[in-house]
Amino acid sequence: MAIAIDFGTSNTVITRWNPVTQQPETLNLPGMSVTLAQNPPLIPSLLYVEDAYAGKVVVGQAVRDRGLDIKTDPRFFRSFKRGIGADIQGFLPELDGQIVTFEKVGQWFLTNIIEKLQETLPDVGQSLILTVPVDSFEAYRNWLGEVCKTLPVEQVRILDEPTAAALGYGMKDQQIILVVDFGGGTLDLSLVRLDSTAAKKPVGFILKWGQKSLAENSGQKVKTARVIAKAGQNLGGTDIDNWLIDYFLKTQGIEATPLTIRLAEKLKIQLSLQRQASEVYFDDETFESYELELDRDRFETILKEQQFFAKLDDSMTQVLQQARRQGIEVADIDAVLLVGGTVQIPAVQTWVQQYFDLSKIRCEKPFEAIAQGALQLTQGIELKDFLYHSYGIRYWDRKLNRHNWHSLIKEGQPYPMSEPVELLLGASVENQPSIELIIGELGTQTAATEVYFDGDRLVTRNLSSGETQVKPLNDREGARTIAQLTPPGYPGSDRIKLLFQVDGDRFLRITVEDLFTKQTLLENQPVVQLS
Repeated sequence: MAIAIDFGTSNTVITRWNPVTQQPETLNLPGMSVTLAQNPPLIPSLLYVEDAYAGKVVVGQAVRDRGLDIKTDPRFFRSFKRGIGADIQGFLPELDGQIVTFEKVGQWFLTNIIEKLQETLPDVGQSLILTVPVDSFEAYRNWLGEVCKTLPVEQVRILDEPTAAALGYGMKDQQIILVVDFGGGTLDLSLVRLDSTAAKKPVGFILKWGQKSLAENSGQKVKTARVIAKAGQNLGGTDIDNWLIDYFLKTQGIEATPLTIRLAEKLKIQLSLQRQASEVYFDDETFESYELELDRDRFETILKEQQFFAKLDDSMTQVLQQARRQGIEVADIDAVLLVGGTVQIPAVQTWVQQYFDLSKIRCEKPFEAIAQGALQLTQGIELKDFLYHSYGIRYWDRKLNRHNWHSLIKEGQPYPMSEPVELLLGASVENQPSIELIIGELGTQTAATEVYFDGDRLVTRNLSSGETQVKPLNDREGARTIAQLTPPGYPGSDRIKLLFQVDGDRFLRITVEDLFTKQTLLENQPVVQLS
């Protein structure tokens, strides 16, 4: 049995492939899922730690049913996906003698879901597909890979969320599709081309663990989905909830607490269905009462004041510019698919309509499309993809008198690479015994993202520094040295030649040749898996 999990910042969706109906279906896990009239079964991405040492936690709707989400309590976690793999500014909570990281919270969350699945569906251990945001740095993907190794599942594969959404909407072949994936934590835009040309040798998944794909083994005709352009940023429904709380703090003096953030979220959801919304709550323990009111016009004004639509325009501009470089204009885009809870906001839908005809826009499966599309990996769909980030090496910038980064592999590079990138390096000091190289994943050059605590809120903030945001990939003891020089090196001439290559599994491989001794020091050595 194949299971797909779309682990979201606000909600998590689980689907399985029904062999009888040959269709995907969304699963309802008793005690974890909540089913509302207008939505499919969703698992709120909430977690409460009862015993950190023993790993005993409460997950999903059970947190709300027990009222564990309405009080300020360091044991309660929401929006924790945003903190996974990020540099957190502020102190992490210590519970039961344990420092609780967001990586640990995420692992507890997914592990408990898998355990509940195994109770409900005993044959769940065959194949699992997990989805990831397009704009996730390597740390997040590496974390997910480590979590996968601990799961009692035979085969675990990972798929880009926007590409999964395109497959989930069941679009016809030979179409160019723009996916606007706007959930609780991230905005991801992905332009995808679907076609059904048979491939002599499938390229493979964006990420995969375990055995070869079912399609590759069976010899059936392989469909391919090629990603043409991508853009993303840390912006989502959680930010909107925080903006609403800031508004009520300013206008009514209401402080940010888990309860008031929950009320703000309810207001936001109401305003997607009606023009006026209100929430009233009375705390029978503290005898405090809250009464929040907001209309759609004021709500949209708050969004404008936070430069919300300008940020959306930035991402759309990036995607369309990438597309134009490949000869694709707006008119060539056949369909625009909206997924994620935030796309239900009328102002977001109106924003999309400024770029595309209404007839091209689809929004009927905002919650299920990603998980259902991920299941297509078990039905003969293979993916061709390109590297989303640029990659480069660190060097000393004499002009600025500090370290800087030189790009070697540009974003948009298809893989596996047909030709390696060559680099010549020399010694920088007399009698140099070795050469070190720090490789980094280069993010946006226009802004950086900071994740920090504001009271008990986890907040992301864009920093317009104008500098490249970088995640070093091998800046640790034992990983920096790429060449031992025998005899030692001296400045003034090139000493080693490096060849950089990315293989079909996204591993960056290097070959190192000593130009002085004519010896090959490293040959096709894997350094790190890229995103």
